[in-house]
Amino acid sequence: MNFTGKTAISTGAASGMGLLFAENFTELGGNVVMCDVNESVLNEKVDAINKKGKGKAIGIVCDVRDYTQVCDVRDKAVEEFGSIDIMANFAGGTARRVLNVGWEDDFTDVPIEVFDWGLDVNLKGPFYFAHAVLKQMKKQKSGLIINMGSITGAEGDAGGMDYPTAKAGLMYGLTKSISQYGAPHNIRCVCISPGPVLTRAAMANMKTPLGRAAEPQEIIDLILFVASEKGQFINGENIMIDGGRNAAPRRC
Repeated sequence: MNFTGKTAISTGAASGMGLLFAENFTELGGNVVMCDVNESVLNEKVDAINKKGKGKAIGIVCDVRDYTQVCDVRDKAVEEFGSIDIMANFAGGTARRVLNVGWEDDFTDVPIEVFDWGLDVNLKGPFYFAHAVLKQMKKQKSGLIINMGSITGAEGDAGGMDYPTAKAGLMYGLTKSISQYGAPHNIRCVCISPGPVLTRAAMANMKTPLGRAAEPQEIIDLILFVASEKGQFINGENIMIDGGRNAAPRRC
């Protein structure tokens, strides 16, 4: 795969799969705009990528819940590189885990502000970026938006309802709607929905029919394929990469 001359925006890019995507994309010749709220770590990761001397990275501090900041990312990406070819929405997480709210608390006892954070980051963030970058992609007459779903969007989660609610919205409503809007302009949208991924050690405890969790690189490899010349006919689809977990029998 070769992404020379292509530009991607990656959110949540200071760590996890957002960072791994940025590292892979620049290794393959592309340029990347890395967005995160953690400025010091973000700058460190940007510098490490640029020291390799392949594709170029720039870092922009961005809270995906703030539409003004989202538009600033879009404008700086175009100013620096001239195009936005791939928008990859990695920023997210279950609010109770990210905000350190105990899982022993009943759902109804958790402050609503916690779930506001989860819905805003996981659903409104990708929606905001879609609204912002589609304007530029229409001008280019090309582009790809990658949404990140989750097996939890198909299974549900009684304790952390914000996460499956947001992910289901990405997997079906938003991805299909963007693909319908974008198709006349040669713009695609694809959702990648992992099962357990070893970005955290606890993910190894989630069961799959294949008996293991995914390596993060396996998820990124699929995203790179969809973005490459070999994946151009994939559009409007939610692709599960979950070791067969969604196909496993449901048992109460």
